[in-house]
Amino acid sequence: MNEPQARASDPATIAFYEARAPHYVLHFGERHSHRLDAFLDRLPEGAAVLELGCGGGRDAARIKARGFALDTTDAAPAMVAKANARWGVGARVMAFHELAAEAAYAGVWAHASLLHVPRAGLAAILGRIARALAPGGWFFASYKLGDGEGRDALGRLYNFPDEAWLRAQYGAVPGWTIHEAERFEAGGFDGVARDWIALTVRKA
Repeated sequence: MNEPQARASDPATIAFYEARAPHYVLHFGERHSHRLDAFLDRLPEGAAVLELGCGGGRDAARIKARGFALDTTDAAPAMVAKANARWGVGARVMAFHELAAEAAYAGVWAHASLLHVPRAGLAAILGRIARALAPGGWFFASYKLGDGEGRDALGRLYNFPDEAWLRAQYGAVPGWTIHEAERFEAGGFDGVARDWIALTVRKA
């Protein structure tokens, strides 16, 4: 594994999701993200959509139900197994740094997943996503805000960016523009409410 790949994921975080997959899926239930439909409405009917970090598969199920050509992924095999058992979405195991597609997707959906990428590896992952998007494609990702990389009480790694730092990482990617930045407060599996930001980007 080369150095950029080594910085793109955290083994302890993946191990957490492997061990806690049944509890995690039960905790979040079956309701898809309320931001998902608005994102899908931006895409051509039946277009190819990549999901990064499918978790229990609730968003993947919605993407599939709306008729899109779904490619849904997660780095934790236990999460992939849960998503497929419950929803039959054809999820596959793939870490972020393994994304090698070029101009293959009209949309990339990464709800509450890229927030686990170590700061040193985020720029490289964003570059891979940009390459994977077709011209005119859309990308959504959400992050927990903070003032520096760290772990939560459950041992999961977060990049915890502030908005300025995160915008700088996005700004370093040529050929795309942030169309929407939404800040909000929400809880998580650890029961802690935090400030979040959701960014929606379009490739030229």
